[in-house]
Amino acid sequence: MSLRWKITATITLVSVLVAVALSLIVHFAFAHRLADEAREVQEERIALVMREFDRTGQAALGGVLNDPDLPEDLRAAVDGDRTATLIEDTGDGAYVWAAAPVGDGRILSLRDTYEDHLDSLASLDRVLVGGAAAVVAAGAGSGVLIGARMSQRLRRAAAAAGRVADGDRTTRVSAAIGGRSRDEAAELAQAIDAMADALQARLEAERRVTADIAHELRTPITGLNTAAELLPPGRPSELVRDRVSALRALVEDVLEVARLDTASERADTTDVPIAEFTTRRVAAFGPEVQVRVVADAVVETDPRRLERILVNLVANAVRHGAPPVLVEVDGPRITVRDHGPGYPEAVLRDGPIRFRIGAEDNGGHGLGLTIALGQARVLGARLDLANAPDGGALATVDLRP
Repeated sequence: MSLRWKITATITLVSVLVAVALSLIVHFAFAHRLADEAREVQEERIALVMREFDRTGQAALGGVLNDPDLPEDLRAAVDGDRTATLIEDTGDGAYVWAAAPVGDGRILSLRDTYEDHLDSLASLDRVLVGGAAAVVAAGAGSGVLIGARMSQRLRRAAAAAGRVADGDRTTRVSAAIGGRSRDEAAELAQAIDAMADALQARLEAERRVTADIAHELRTPITGLNTAAELLPPGRPSELVRDRVSALRALVEDVLEVARLDTASERADTTDVPIAEFTTRRVAAFGPEVQVRVVADAVVETDPRRLERILVNLVANAVRHGAPPVLVEVDGPRITVRDHGPGYPEAVLRDGPIRFRIGAEDNGGHGLGLTIALGQARVLGARLDLANAPDGGALATVDLRP
């Protein structure tokens, strides 16, 4: 059960309990008052009947001497000079009695109907039932409104927190839930915002450190590259040049990731024929990568960033997958598939983690997929990573706006 309906059920239950309690209190208070009034009237009437009996020796004014229908409880209650009253429900009707002793064991009694009082009580009960129903309906309606508002604020907070978790650094939960109330939802939103700010500050500090280190490494790596080019021909020199080239590419990738992490990158778009563009970029990987064009399309996008996405996805498939590697163009959709073991579950669940993915088996650094996802985010494109049902990694770039 959702929080909205839990709140509604709670408020409705409280409304029912309050309405029933108040109705019972009013019912019994009114019934007690009617009984007291009826007894007082009968006591006054029996007093008049007794005075008339003392004067004339005859029962008059509705009084009856030694009435055989006198209830035994009332007969037992009459003692000495004490007058007693009783309200009796015989099944044939309700009556109010008054009785008083007149000497020699004789009892003078008076009986009157009590039905009119019961009718008044029944009328009150009908009013109370209607009022209780109105209170319960109002409580349920209030519960629905209150629960809906609270649930809506929490859902907006959850959606905003999800956007923050997805990397949106501009979203704040407090602004998303709206309102000026200082309730628990607002406190939760402020706590999430504070946590997001702290995490963002930490990530920004780490990004600056990474970018500074990579930037400082550029100069010595350039020197290493120059020195490697001056080495005499031979296998050792080729190995040195290869490692220097790999190190230089790594530093450039780290700098690119650092720039993407700032969320300040902007796309420089132009019209790009996707089929021709893809065929030319993939040709550099040789015959082990095949291109299949299902349908061509011209898309307004940034060719440099699209190239970075495509090259990193194909390089990842060549390095970590198995041939054949197939690149398929279907209009604004580009699919890169290999026939290797596929993406690890951690990548599909949490996304690529830099410097970890592929490090155990193929010596990768986990930056290629990170760069591809970052550049896709700048382009406003969608990049989905999945594993094909029959095996192999499957990356799909959707350039549709």
